[in-house]
Order: sequence, then C-alpha cells, then structure tokens
Amino acid sequence: MPMVGRAIAHGAVTVINAISCGFGAALGVDLWTEAEVRLTDEPGRIVGRILSDPDESPILMEKVVNRVLRYFNLEGEYGAYVETRSNIPIARGLKSSSVASNAIALATISALGKTGEVDDLTIVNLGVDGSIDAGVTITGAFDDASASYFGGLVITDNMKRRILRRLEVEEHAVLIYVPGEKAYTAKSDVESMRLIAREAKAVHELALRGEYWSAMTLNGILYSSVLGYDPTIAIDALRAGAVAAGLSGKGPAVASVVPTDRVEEVLNAWEGYGGEIIKARVNHEKARIVS
Repeated sequence: MPMVGRAIAHGAVTVINAISCGFGAALGVDLWTEAEVRLTDEPGRIVGRILSDPDESPILMEKVVNRVLRYFNLEGEYGAYVETRSNIPIARGLKSSSVASNAIALATISALGKTGEVDDLTIVNLGVDGSIDAGVTITGAFDDASASYFGGLVITDNMKRRILRRLEVEEHAVLIYVPGEKAYTAKSDVESMRLIAREAKAVHELALRGEYWSAMTLNGILYSSVLGYDPTIAIDALRAGAVAAGLSGKGPAVASVVPTDRVEEVLNAWEGYGGEIIKARVNHEKARIVS
C-alpha cells in the first residue's frame, strides 16, 4: 500500500463572497498548492510544514489529515508528516486555505491507497470540514474549495454545500493586485458583511442568470464598501479593459478578469499602486494526484 501521497490543487478568486448570505461563487485560476503526505506509525501525531511560508501555522494540515483518517476509521493506526508548497500568498483573500485543504485531503487519500473509494465532492467536503476544524474559514468556503478542485466558475449554496452551476468560461487572463498586509478570514468583520446579505443574494441571482462578470464587479463594490477598502483599483482595471474586477474574499487582494489583448493596459493602470501583481489565467483543470 502506498504510504506517501502527493497532490496538487489550483487557486481561485472570488466572484461572490458567501460570508454575508451563504451563497457564493468563485473562479478557478492557475495558481497552485502542492501537498505531500507521508503516513507514519505514530497515531495521533501529525506534523506539518508550509515550505513556502514557514512562519504560518500548520494547524490546517493536522485537521484535514485527521478528517480523512477519521473518514476511513484509521485515526488509531496512522500519524503523518505533511509538507506543502505554493505560489499563492496566504491571508490575502486568494483562497490559500481552501486550495491547501483540497491538496492535503487528496494527498492523504492517495497515501492511504483509497483513491478509488471516494468521489470528488466527498474529498472537497473533507477539506471543508478540516478548514472549519482549523478555524481558518467562516462559512466553510465551499464555493472556493469547489472552484479550486474542479476549475472553471462555480456557483454554490454554501449552507447546503450544493453546486448550483458549473461553467467553463472564457480563457481570460486574471490579474491580481496583492498589497503587503495580510487579512485572516477568521478575524474578518462578519457583522458588517452581513449588513449587505440582501444585496449579495441579488448579485448571486445575477450570476445564476449568466451575468457572472457583472456579479463579480458588483460583489467587489459591495464588500469594499462595508470592509473599508478603496474600490478605485478595481475601477481603474475596468477602465483599462477588464471585463470584471473586485475584492477577492475579504481582501485585501483585488482580482481582475482581463481579455488577453488588454493585459498591458491593466498592468499600466496598476503600476502606481505598489504591492505585487500576480499574473494568472482562468483554470479549468481538476485537482489531481501527482505521481
């Protein structure tokens, strides 16, 4: 039986933030997190290390591996050593926790030799449960986890953990402005975000009708207003040719969806803001085991 598993999951950005009303949507992007899980004969002992950001807490690794072991009734037989590496900045609203939970869950299942025994949604939900156990998410982030795992644009009911629509969208570039400061989801101003629950639900219905780029922009304006972020950077991206732009997650990152022939214009519009600009593309590839 394999005792080592490796898996990769891709990133996502917000189309509709589910925190206010429980309904969300997210877009897969080709950023990535890779996880390696080595099973040990020390039950109850799970050691983790985030190679790309070693100062961050490894608690998510422990909780996701525990969830998978518990699912197979094997928590009394194995411990694990877990490593991840990623090109996704942590705590910037770029779904780093959801992506990591997918990769870790899938790698653990691979290490156990159980890949043929679970379906994709079960794997997503094991990662979501682990994220809740670790306290790194408010709603469980089922929308983010689904877009990361399946790719494309995913519209969800996070409360019922249901995918309402999955769409393959245009192969646009995705430019992400990332300021230096971090903003952890668990410390977000949930009370303020819930003030716009009715408006967020209306934006969600707009996305379900196929107006997902408009929904992404409106979501960004709504959440920027209640969280105190300046929406000017998103507006500048729209002025330069982006089809959608807005706050990703609870921020502070701003994502813009840009036709390939307008990428340079958006980059020029953002060059005076400082921070980092990440260049990505829409991703339609599923999370997968790495041999």
